[in-house]
This record gives sequence, structure tokens and C-alpha cells, in this order.
Amino acid sequence: MGEFSTFLATLNGILWHEYVLYAIVGTGILFTIWSGFGQYRALTHGPLVIRGVYDDPNDPGAINHFQALSAALSATVGLGNIGGVALAIALGGPGAVFWMWIIGFLGMSIKLTEVTLSMLYRNTDDPDNPHGGPMWVAAKALERKGLGGLGRTIGVIFCLTLLVSTATGGNMFQAWNVGELTEEYFSVPSWITGIVLAVLVGAVIIGGIKRIGKVAGALVPLMVGLYLIAGTYVLAVNIGDIPAIFVLIVKSAFMPTEAGGAFIGGTAASAFLFGLKRAAFSNEAGQGSSPIAHSAAKTDEPVREGVVAGLEPFIDTIVVCTFTALIILSTGIWNRAPDVTLDTLPAVTQTTNGWQFETTPLPGYDWVDGDKTVLVVEAHDNETTGLNRHRIEGTVGSKGSSFSTTWDMFSGPTEPAIVGGGLYRSYIGATLTAKAFDSVRPGLGKWLVSIAAWLFAISTMISWSYYGEQG
Repeated sequence: MGEFSTFLATLNGILWHEYVLYAIVGTGILFTIWSGFGQYRALTHGPLVIRGVYDDPNDPGAINHFQALSAALSATVGLGNIGGVALAIALGGPGAVFWMWIIGFLGMSIKLTEVTLSMLYRNTDDPDNPHGGPMWVAAKALERKGLGGLGRTIGVIFCLTLLVSTATGGNMFQAWNVGELTEEYFSVPSWITGIVLAVLVGAVIIGGIKRIGKVAGALVPLMVGLYLIAGTYVLAVNIGDIPAIFVLIVKSAFMPTEAGGAFIGGTAASAFLFGLKRAAFSNEAGQGSSPIAHSAAKTDEPVREGVVAGLEPFIDTIVVCTFTALIILSTGIWNRAPDVTLDTLPAVTQTTNGWQFETTPLPGYDWVDGDKTVLVVEAHDNETTGLNRHRIEGTVGSKGSSFSTTWDMFSGPTEPAIVGGGLYRSYIGATLTAKAFDSVRPGLGKWLVSIAAWLFAISTMISWSYYGEQG
């Protein structure tokens, strides 16, 4: 299992290398100019297409424009919007949100272009069950140029990376976040959550794209509406802080963000990279996945479906992700004070493998074996943030009725010194967002984010399973 995790980490480093992100930004700028700012067309013409103003029942395809958009959105509006945004802020600071907006805006032109291409080259031999996507574009377009072998090779490479994304971001990341959240709030083991998710998703995808379209058409508006309504309540409570938060987001995008509380600080570069990574992961612009769903749409006008697809990054990143970011920032959960204040700080000893903090007794009884904790320490410069603060992870264990946390080894030339006088519960991904809701009204995050996370995860896994099948 360890070797498999190492393999996935290496592959992830290649697929999500910073140069890939630069290519996405450059492509977005190019397509924005080439399309004459197609974002405007998506926002003005797209809603008319979705409403069915131009529908023709005799056009080839299996699902209508709204179902195609919902199927694609069900893959993009997922745990990336709840957990991914939290990770971006935790690692890159508030400035990451600004770069998410930039990718969201540029992503609209990328989606418009890639979906239009897929509609041009889709296979409609069976009008009720069309197939399309970047693999078809590469094979057919290059074949016309006399480069059929190269086109098929590129198509195969895309399909292989598509399968990797299906297994990891499309399914593993979703199941992991829901499992962590459900175990945190309801003490249900993660493996049980995994089984339930597999059964529910399997029951839908067996019915093919038509059933996926119908389920997504009902599920996506429900889950997005529920999440935005609850988010509006949280923001209304903190309405006075919202203007200052927007200023902080823009300022932090270009200047270092100081460390404070649970946040270990970050540079403008880290905000840029983490913002781009989370936004690209969330809205999938340039990834080539959503054109697979849109290729099943019933239409004979390729760019018409492209205009519909242009709405995806706007809904996913500029609306839903922004709500999550504002909730986390306005509640202060991202840079909160220590969750547990320690009267006596654990001693640290230098070993041959690094620095080791002694096992630390934990007050209270609301702990569960396997809970994760964090120490924030000052030591050598952190390559990721450019500052001198680091996080040391710990794992909670019990002995009788008492609990304690055992700390991971810390490597570095400088002896680490604990900052803040205590430790933090490790709220990562969707759990951090849930705690932000809870800080406004206790229990709100437990139920709302848990329900939203389940709905978001199921919808994402449904569409990504279809993508994997097509790959």
C-alpha cells in the first residue's frame, strides 16, 4: 500500500506540476482573446440555450442541454468546492482565492473551446448514444492532417490520465473527504462510508448517461441551492467583515501573508500556486473531462453546447468556491487560536532521525482514537511558505479513559519551538469548512456540510465513473 501511495504521489507531482498550471493560464488568456471574450457570450446566451429556446427533438444526442450541464457540474461541483477551497486557504492563505477567481474567469473560455471541439468531432453513429471528448478530437482532427498515428497515441495517453483522475480526484478524494467528515461527526468508520458510496453510485451509473443526466438534473440544483442558502446565512451574520475580507484577498494575492494562529503563513507565490491548483482541480478547465458529458447533448450546433459549458467555471469557482472561501475567512477558523491550551508544553529531544516531541496528555474526553492533532512550531525556513513556521502532525491514542497524542518526527537543523502555547485539532478539507459553519451556529456544519458533502461526493463520483467508462 505504501508503494502504491508513493506511485500516486509521484504521478500527481507530474500531472499537477506548476508548469502545467502555467500552460492552463496561458491557454485561457489565448482562448479569451481568440473568442472575443467568450465569457460574455456564455453569461448572456448560455441561459437561453439551457432553457431550451433552440432545442430540436430531431437533433442527435441522448440528453438535453440542462442535463448535460448538470452532469458536467455534478463532476466539478464536488468536494473540491468544500474541501479543496479549505486546503487552498490553509496552505496558501487568503490570496489563493484571488487566483481561483482568475482561473475561474479564464476557465470559462477554455471550457467553451474544448467542448465546442468535442462536439465537432464526436461520434454520432448511434444518435441516441454519442461518444466524444479530447480522445476523439485528437484522433479525428490529426487524422485529417495525415497524422492519424500521432492522434491515436495522444488519445490513448489522454485516456490513461483520465483513468488516473477517475480513480484519484474523481473518486478517492471524494470518498476520503466524506469518510473523514462522517467519522469526525458521527464516528462511522471510513470503510463503511466507502461501501455506501460505492452502492449508491453503482445504482446510478449502471443506467448509463440518460439516467446520469436525469439524476444530475435533479441533484445539482438541490445541492447547490442548499449550500448557497446556508452560506448566505453565515455571511449575513458576518456581513460587516466582508468588505475587509475582499481587501485581504486581493492584498494577499500579491504580498506575503503573515502567520497567525493555525495558519503558518504564506508567500504570494504559494497563494498563486495553491489557488491555481485548487481552482483547476475544482472546475476542471483544460482537463478535458467535462467535454465527455457535453458530447452526449442533443444538438447539431457545436458552439451552442460550448457556450453552455462556459457557464461551468462561473458557477463552480466564481460562485460556489467564493462562498466557501468567504465563510472560512469571515469566521476566522483558518487562523484560529489553539484549540487546546497546554499548561506544560511537551519537551523535545534530538535523535539521529530528527527532533521528537514527547507524547502529550490531552485534557477532556471528547477524543477518538486516530484523531489528528497539530503543533505549530518555529524552526528553519519553510520552503513552501518562505517563512519559519511548520506544522507537526500528531495521532491521538487512548489508554484506559485518558487520551494522549504521539507526534511525528520533525526533520531540520534547528530545534523547533512551539508557538501559541497549545495544539490544534487537525481540521483538513471539508472538516475545516464544517467547523466554520459550526462557529456561527453550533451543529450547522455538522448537518449541513455533512449532507452537502455526501451529495457533492455522490454527484462527482457518478459523473467521473462515466468519464472513466468512456476513457
